Amino acid sequence: MSDLDRGTITPAYTGRFAVSGVPALKMPEESMDPGVAYRFIHDELMLDGNSRLNLATFVTTWMDPEAEKLMAETFDKNMIDKDEYPLTAAIEERCVAIVADLFNAPDLDPSDASSATGTSTIGSSEAVMLGGLALKWLWKAKQSGTPGTPNLIMGSNVQVVWEKFCRYFEVEPRYLPMEEGRYVITPEQVIDAVDENTIGVVVIAGTTYTGELEPVKAIADALDKVAADGGVDVPIHVDAASGGFVLPFLHPELEWDFRVPRVVSINVSGHKYGLTYPGVGFVVWRNKEWLPEDLVFRVNYLGGDMPTFTLNFSRPGNQVIGQYYNFIRLGRQGYTDIMKSLSATGQWFAGQIAEEDEIEIITDGSAIPVVTFRLHESCEFTAFDISHGLRAYGWQVPAYTMPDNVTNLAVLRVVVREGFSRDMARVLHQHLVQVIADLRKLNATGHLSEKQHFAH
Repeated sequence: MSDLDRGTITPAYTGRFAVSGVPALKMPEESMDPGVAYRFIHDELMLDGNSRLNLATFVTTWMDPEAEKLMAETFDKNMIDKDEYPLTAAIEERCVAIVADLFNAPDLDPSDASSATGTSTIGSSEAVMLGGLALKWLWKAKQSGTPGTPNLIMGSNVQVVWEKFCRYFEVEPRYLPMEEGRYVITPEQVIDAVDENTIGVVVIAGTTYTGELEPVKAIADALDKVAADGGVDVPIHVDAASGGFVLPFLHPELEWDFRVPRVVSINVSGHKYGLTYPGVGFVVWRNKEWLPEDLVFRVNYLGGDMPTFTLNFSRPGNQVIGQYYNFIRLGRQGYTDIMKSLSATGQWFAGQIAEEDEIEIITDGSAIPVVTFRLHESCEFTAFDISHGLRAYGWQVPAYTMPDNVTNLAVLRVVVREGFSRDMARVLHQHLVQVIADLRKLNATGHLSEKQHFAH
């Protein structure tokens, strides 16, 4: 066997696999040096986009080095093994208590983490499923005789996980449509849609499409009146995946959480504005009354009698550790400072791009740090052209069409996250202005790209 076959000539790219290639669709017959394996995968991943420039995603792309170190040290801990890793389990329980307190859950004992009702999850999608299941079980418990088909009221602007929930768990989705200039649901729409088979109403605190806040309090007040008049008594679940870790700090006076008595459960994503790497989320309930005991399982084959209410079983504990690091490292003041800074950067950026004749601002980053904008109908190029043009500079700014009944409207979205500085916003603005200037030079049929996929 030659030195070339052994891959020993240099530690770079003159080994056998560099010449013949690494099998991509099946395991190689022989082992390779760990440094070589690392190098091949590392270099292939260089072709991915830069996550810091990905303004399509709400997901956190920067954390303190100390948080990264803690998370690396706990990759190997299985979150479900609570008897084996009791301190990790205790930290999870503390995180749930912190989230419940942040959302003003009643009857919390500040000295007892178990007084909070909730669980950590892989992300807000799993949390949505758990919140929806609790609503369905509560509805079933109230039925007498043969129940009808359960339905769930929500806007056509919900994230796709709600569609998945309804399909997977046999619930009829009742989508409330949007309209030009209104991209959230209204109390009037909700009241017209509910009936005796409605398991709940989903209200969004920070929509995926525009970052807007749906009127939780107004919808709750309308449902209160229906119930007081002898009609159906329908609970509210707040999908706070995007806004749950923003509103308590940016808009502490806004009543959207458990201060509204009709809100019985809330989901939130720790890996969005919770500022933690993916994936971690939480779902919390007003109190134990709203989490049916039938949904909680107890197992003892991991060393202790452990209650569990999750869709998955094994999962790494390091994301919860990262979330807890943020909670104690930043505190309320730190989160407040960050959210105010991100909102200010978003509003500055929105103000700058609004000066372009073609651009109309939809949201300016003041609700949550998300800027969305559209192009005027007279514009000779499209939102997809702008998105494509920005990719040449490395920016990933999604262009997508809005939900029913405004699918003819295309929108661009910039999610302002920790790590996206005012200076980066300045550079993005300069590049956007240049892309628009270039597009003005093209004729009406000279679009740079076709429709792209919507990015979560």
